[in-house]
Amino acid sequence: MTLKETISKDQPIEKLFWSIALPGFGQILNGKLIKGIVFIFLEFLINIQSNFNKVIILSFLGEIHSAIHQTNYQWLMFYPCLYMFAIWDAYRDAGGGKSPYSFLPFAFSAYSVTVGLIYSSRLTLFGVLLGPIWLPMLFLIPGLVIGFLLQWILNRTRFG
Repeated sequence: MTLKETISKDQPIEKLFWSIALPGFGQILNGKLIKGIVFIFLEFLINIQSNFNKVIILSFLGEIHSAIHQTNYQWLMFYPCLYMFAIWDAYRDAGGGKSPYSFLPFAFSAYSVTVGLIYSSRLTLFGVLLGPIWLPMLFLIPGLVIGFLLQWILNRTRFG
């Protein structure tokens, strides 16, 4: 494999990782400036309205009850879908996600993280309340597993 082939093959993954860093960065790198700016604006809007940065800091400090109290769930509920869609969109626009149903891990991750957020103020694991940052992050795992599994099943049973 030549260097050029390696670089072009890594492009979708690079855009995916930049979108993980901040929704909209991958779109800007893909040359979709308006879309990237819209994603960045929405990320900042939701972040500010939901008190997300404050909640992250409190969660990292182990102050889960304070994090729950500071969270504006009405706004934060939008974040998982925006975040996962921005990642998927940047990845797809860079040439990734060409196989059928490759969107499923992203969609199911958004759904499962949102469900984790819904239950984050009450659900404990082994007696530990994880709150609005750690529990949704844990819920990412089943979303990815279900999404990849469903993608695999649907691709194996496709007709034609």
